[in-house]
Amino acid sequence: MLTCNKAGSRMVVDAASSNGPFQPVALLHIRDVPPADQEKLFIQKLRQCCVLFDFVSDPLSDLKWKEVKRAALSEMVEYITHNRNVITEPIYPEVVHMFAVNMFRTLPPSSNPTGAEFDPEEDEPTLEAAWPHLQLVYEFFLRLLESPDFQPNIAKKYIDQKFVLQLLELFDSEDPRERDFLKTTLHRIYGKFLGLRAYIRKQINNIFYRFIYETEHHNGIAELLEILGSIINGFALPLKEEHKIFLLKVLLPLHKVKSLSVYHPQLAYCVVQFLEKDSTLTEPVVMALLKYWPKTHSPKEVMFLNELEEILDVIEPSEFVKIMEPLFRQLAKCVSSPHFQVAERALYYWNNEYIMSLISDNAAKILPIMFPSLYRNSKTHWNKTIHGLIYNALKLFMEMNQKLFDDCTQQFKAEKLKEKLKMKEREEAWVKIENLAKANPQYAVYSQASTISIPVAMETDGPLFEDVQMLRKTVNEEARQSVGRKAVSSVQLRKV
Repeated sequence: MLTCNKAGSRMVVDAASSNGPFQPVALLHIRDVPPADQEKLFIQKLRQCCVLFDFVSDPLSDLKWKEVKRAALSEMVEYITHNRNVITEPIYPEVVHMFAVNMFRTLPPSSNPTGAEFDPEEDEPTLEAAWPHLQLVYEFFLRLLESPDFQPNIAKKYIDQKFVLQLLELFDSEDPRERDFLKTTLHRIYGKFLGLRAYIRKQINNIFYRFIYETEHHNGIAELLEILGSIINGFALPLKEEHKIFLLKVLLPLHKVKSLSVYHPQLAYCVVQFLEKDSTLTEPVVMALLKYWPKTHSPKEVMFLNELEEILDVIEPSEFVKIMEPLFRQLAKCVSSPHFQVAERALYYWNNEYIMSLISDNAAKILPIMFPSLYRNSKTHWNKTIHGLIYNALKLFMEMNQKLFDDCTQQFKAEKLKEKLKMKEREEAWVKIENLAKANPQYAVYSQASTISIPVAMETDGPLFEDVQMLRKTVNEEARQSVGRKAVSSVQLRKV
């Protein structure tokens, strides 16, 4: 019998004391036995590889038997790769069992349980100690799935929903090498087993739901999204309602999670794939992005701008008209951002020829939205690079429609004049309030008392003089500074 003990969460066999049928002994090479005996020896080697070894608590133990298992796995990889008609029906249950024994295990506790954003430059991933064996098991299973002799109709008895669910649980492994193999393995299973496709999509949805609304921590989101990118690319048209719901209820809410940077390129690819399939989804997608737009996280805002440009690259002109006003209101805010990378990324849109053609066709709506932000920041933004990009955008708008540009300039000046008039009215109103305060019988008493002590409370029919003076001074200073800045900007822009 095999004697087993726990190491972490895996069953580990002490090879030195093993005397059961799966004792790791050096068997003959498959190629060295007659063809009639090769299947039997193949099965013996598969069973031999079901023995697990301790790579964690005692990595130097059983080195001889670890090498025997590694050599057997390596030999079987070569055997099914270079030989035909060797994957017979009795092999299927043995292969699936060997894979399950080696792979399906409880993963160790996360080294990053809080779900903080993983930084590839600073953080080192936790690597699987038993990888010398696990890698070969993955390679063997993949070669089996990719073999011309592989028969899904036989394998489906063993590669079932339970198998897929256990495979998906491994995507939370912290070892990027394992996740990469899992990604390829699941993709091959999705392609070979039509009956499992809906189940795979459903279980991936469940992983995403838990990630978004419960844990906010999962190591394999990027890999799962990469698989989905290929799956979405193969969706038939017209898109099924369940696929549209998946986009709106699962993919788009993934933008809310704080660790977005870890998987954003794959997520953006999936979203763009959907829009290439069905352009009518553009409006709900863009409106959702604007809804989830980050308010205080500038690097995340740059990611949103990147994704939005990818969407605009594939947008239909008829769909652009539906979203251009809220979209450019957000871009106007980005241009005014004090974070120069956000402003810079937004202004790079004016270097995109297709986006410029869309803007040109709808300049009458877009220029009035963008002009105030561009005008105000043309000199007031602290970063010199932004000044040049803004002048470039204004120049393009001017060349696009000179009359419209002049109209926007005049309208902007008129708005500034209105602000000046409002400031003057405010000034006059404060003078009236001050005069009313002075006319109050309590004014003289309060003025004398305020030089001695601060009154706790006072019954009065008018505003307190000190409050009026302080508020009037603050408003006047802010108004004068605002008008001064805008007047300087106006003169400088006219020179340009």
